[in-house]
Amino acid sequence: MATVILLRHARSAANGAGTLAGRTPGVGLDERGRAQAAGLAERLAPVPLRALVASPLRRCVDTLSGLSGQRGLAVETEQDLAEVDYGDWTGRSVRELSEEPQWKVVQQHPSAAVFPGGEGLAGVQARAVAAVRAHDARLAAEHGEEAVWLACTHGDVIKGILADALGLHLDGFQRIVVEPCSFSVVRYTDTRPFVLRINDTGTDLSGLLPAEREETSGDAVVGGSTGG
Repeated sequence: MATVILLRHARSAANGAGTLAGRTPGVGLDERGRAQAAGLAERLAPVPLRALVASPLRRCVDTLSGLSGQRGLAVETEQDLAEVDYGDWTGRSVRELSEEPQWKVVQQHPSAAVFPGGEGLAGVQARAVAAVRAHDARLAAEHGEEAVWLACTHGDVIKGILADALGLHLDGFQRIVVEPCSFSVVRYTDTRPFVLRINDTGTDLSGLLPAEREETSGDAVVGGSTGG
């Protein structure tokens, strides 16, 4: 199978304001977010990307617009990578929501969390994992198993995908941190996923290239390193 770079969108106006944007239309990037997005081409320079896939929400599409032009790759939108439908919580401040009784469920038992008038986090994980695996299989079939592609989506969506790849129960996904414009990287194989990066905000992604990787099959490296 291929390798997917999971990119959380760059900082949005809602991130800066401390509100839960959810699926509110038209939420774009703030000034800091636009600067983060502008730096993607340099950060990804050594990586031969085969495809760009994004949540259809504006903040994700805007994050990839410059990279799309620089690489000559159109952005494919994927509804199943859209933000969580937070229902009645959409547009409210995170500080205010932290006083809601349901907040403790979201924090401590997210597998049981269903947002009022919205969707549950277990359903979000299921749709997002299925979408990533489907795109990954398609791109591996088209470009070979060394293909690398990028999916730009949202924080809770990425945390759900990573929890699945790590074999972590969804109730532990709040232990994962995914900052705006960070990379998390998963390589899928026939036997298991390998999580190569989590919340990487740096620039050196040369380790994703086949010649630099210790792991090239579905087997884990024994001893932790080829260096002994």
